[in-house]
Formats: sequence, C-alpha cells, structure tokens
Amino acid sequence: MTDIKVLVEGGKASAGAPLGPALGPLGVDIGAVVAQINEKTKSFAGMKVPVVVSVDVGTKTFEISVGSPPTSALIKKEIAIDKGSSNPSTEIKGNITMEQVKKVIDMKIDKLASYKMKSAAKEIIGVCNSMGVTVEDIPAREAIKQINEGKFDAILKD
Repeated sequence: MTDIKVLVEGGKASAGAPLGPALGPLGVDIGAVVAQINEKTKSFAGMKVPVVVSVDVGTKTFEISVGSPPTSALIKKEIAIDKGSSNPSTEIKGNITMEQVKKVIDMKIDKLASYKMKSAAKEIIGVCNSMGVTVEDIPAREAIKQINEGKFDAILKD
C-alpha cells in the first residue's frame, strides 16, 4: 500500500494539486477518490482537514482515512470567532450553546477520549474554558456542574 497524505479543504477536494499529481501515476480513479474525500469531509466545510489515501497499486483499490481538525478550530467555526482568548479567565470571546457542543461532539467523537455523550461534552467544554468561551451564557466550569446535575440530559443522550 502506498499512502498519500494531503491537507484538503472540507468538501472541496479536486483532481488538481496536490491529489491529482500524486494519484495519477498510481493508476487509481482520481474522480472516485475525490468524490469519496468530498463526501467524507463535507461536515468540515471551510476548514483544512488531513486526509490519507492508501492505494494498493496492484489492484488499484484505495481506502480513505479522514483526520479531524482540532477541537478549538471546530468551536471557533461553530461560534464564528477568529481566535480564542489570550486571557480566558478575564476575557470572554464568545458563547456556545449545548446544541453546538453536541454538533462538535458529533464531528469529533471518533477522536475523543470519551465514548459517552456527557463525558464527551465535558471534554469539549474544557476546551471552551481554555478559549474564553462561555457555555449557555455561563462559565464553562458551571456548565460542567450542570451536566453532572442532569440539566442537559435531553440533549446529551447516549
């Protein structure tokens, strides 16, 4: 297997550089590779996503593995901010709803240490805390307490 590692914009891979020139000599169907990459990365639109295309040169078959952008990048995209706070204890850069936290979890679930929805939410909220982002208009640590108390059970179902 030959691995081609590229960074593509979510949902916008093309047969041009860097994919086309790397895949052309291997004899695989570049259009099929691009279509699969775009399908698998469409939820990351507007962000650069690491992709590995593993090609079996003998059979001309391929497998596509899609990485995930950093959690902070997903949060920034979700709440439309350019960057996190340089001093999160005093500077609030934005607010995220629990529905948006769930959306980030859905994009990152395979890469998180948690496999249960509540603990995954706490992981995402921990990143929010370090970025100066409130959750449901309250400090991130308070949101974690409310998760423990069951306040968001309807949203954070396993």
